[in-house]
Order: sequence, then structure tokens, then C-alpha cells
Amino acid sequence: MIDSKKLVELVVKAADDKRAEEIIAMDVSKVSLLADYFVICHGNNDRQVLAIANEIEEKAEKAGYKISRIEGKDSAKWVLIDLNDVIVHVFYGEERSFYNLEKLWRDAPLVDISAMVE
Repeated sequence: MIDSKKLVELVVKAADDKRAEEIIAMDVSKVSLLADYFVICHGNNDRQVLAIANEIEEKAEKAGYKISRIEGKDSAKWVLIDLNDVIVHVFYGEERSFYNLEKLWRDAPLVDISAMVE
């Protein structure tokens, strides 16, 4: 049994380690069949977006979590990392504003991640 909350913490810390901007975690378990949580963040350039995504991928694999798929690394505008119960969206800043997932999933409560970031 995967502890989704622990995975969220791992993802948030990995994103924070690479200086991801405006990291949020949403509990989508009651509003989506896709996952229990979404983690959304962004970087300020292509290299930072890739660095954030790579750090999350590396830390998740090292901790023994299964990555179902990763999409978007080629363009580095929106990298989606599917960790089954947790789906991570790493955006390039402008793309995040355009897609506005926070508004799209506004019925999902935010998870307090203040203790997970420095």
C-alpha cells in the first residue's frame, strides 16, 4: 500500500530543492478518479523545468515508487509525471498561467505543504 501523503512530501521537497516556484498540492481524491493528489509547480526557464522534473523522477525512483509515465520533457513547457496516486505538473511559468489547473480543479482542497518546504 503506497502512502500517497508521503509521496506528496517527497515530490514537494524534490521540487523545492530545485527552487520550483509556487508549489501547491491539491487533494483531488474526491473530485477525480485520476489520482489522490496533484502537485503543481513551475520553473522560470526550460532548464529549470527539466531540473525540477528530473529531481522528482530521481527521488521517486530511489524511494521505490513506480513511475507510470512522463510526458513533455522534449518541450519542457509542461512536464507531467504520473506516479499513479500522485500526478505532478511541472510547468514553464507562462504555460502554468495559460492552463490554470488550480482554477480547473478548484473544488479540490489544498494540502498544507508549509512544513515540507524551506
